[in-house]
Amino acid sequence: MRKLLLIPLLALAFGAAPAHAATTPTVPPLNTAALAEAVRPGPDASGALARVSGSAGSWQGSGGVARVGTSAPVHPGGRFRIGSITKLFTATAALKLQERGVLDLDQTVQHYLPDLLPASFTHPITVRQLLNHTHGIAGHDLPHKDPAWFFEHRYDTFDPAEVVRMGVAQGPRFVPGERQEYGNMGYLVAGLVIEKVTGRPYGDTIRDTVLRPLRLHDTYLPGADPRIRGVHAHGYEATADGYVDVTEVNPTLQWAAAEMISSAPDLDRFLNALLHGPFLTDRSRTELMTVPTAPGSVHALGISRLDLGNGLVVWGKSGDRPGYNNGVAATLDGSRTLVYSVNTLHMGGDRSPTAVRIITAAFS
Repeated sequence: MRKLLLIPLLALAFGAAPAHAATTPTVPPLNTAALAEAVRPGPDASGALARVSGSAGSWQGSGGVARVGTSAPVHPGGRFRIGSITKLFTATAALKLQERGVLDLDQTVQHYLPDLLPASFTHPITVRQLLNHTHGIAGHDLPHKDPAWFFEHRYDTFDPAEVVRMGVAQGPRFVPGERQEYGNMGYLVAGLVIEKVTGRPYGDTIRDTVLRPLRLHDTYLPGADPRIRGVHAHGYEATADGYVDVTEVNPTLQWAAAEMISSAPDLDRFLNALLHGPFLTDRSRTELMTVPTAPGSVHALGISRLDLGNGLVVWGKSGDRPGYNNGVAATLDGSRTLVYSVNTLHMGGDRSPTAVRIITAAFS
């Protein structure tokens, strides 16, 4: 196991490894025994699944149970809440709108939504800055990762415009472009921009520009529906009174930042369509993968550049929802793509050890 690889995975896992120049990516031989062992969840999770594909070998498998108290296995192709991997879909939809001349990523929020930002926002904020987390708009202050708050409000429906106003009311956090600060707020505003320029729900744009062209049949936007349709593993929160099933939740609070549901085969197809082939124009692919120059930046447009050491660079995104912790990552040479989902037992905590084991088994 290469120490240079393991350190950024343990500490930052698909979200904060500093980007710097690297040699041509290479991946080790596929270790299927390590992957099979990695998806056997530890005390942090009830189940897990992983899918590895690419020119250097393929594998899929799962471990644990789909429902606590039964022996039902986790289906490797089942659906799960993808959390912030939704951002990659929203960013892609924005790029497709730009290709069609409907949206300009360098135009400002003040232009598209002139009544959204108060006078305290004296600097223009571009759509691109919304998507690369350099916008400076604060997040809402709801304790959504606190189990007690979650249990009380899990079925509530939130208006995204109202959630955005919670952040806007706090005033700007920094001058746009000066630093990168990851969060959901930029993508909530981006969803509002998409709706303004198209005159339709943002989900319609994702369906029309991404899901249907790529035939992502397992992937959908649930809106206010708290269920996961089709085959899926349940998510849980471990409490002093036992396991609480957290599978059902109204995801409108996360909306264009983290509401979507998908599967490992669909996410594999989606990520590889973005990185290879004709789905995006050369210009759009370049914009997708351009990390801003703000100090310490690692996130581009819904995707992150991750230097794992020894010349191995992957592009990917992680996602987290109560009961679900997920990630996608791929090398640019097509040698390896990883998709995983872990059914965690504690919301809002540190990176799941089971997820770290899966990532390590796939790339180390």
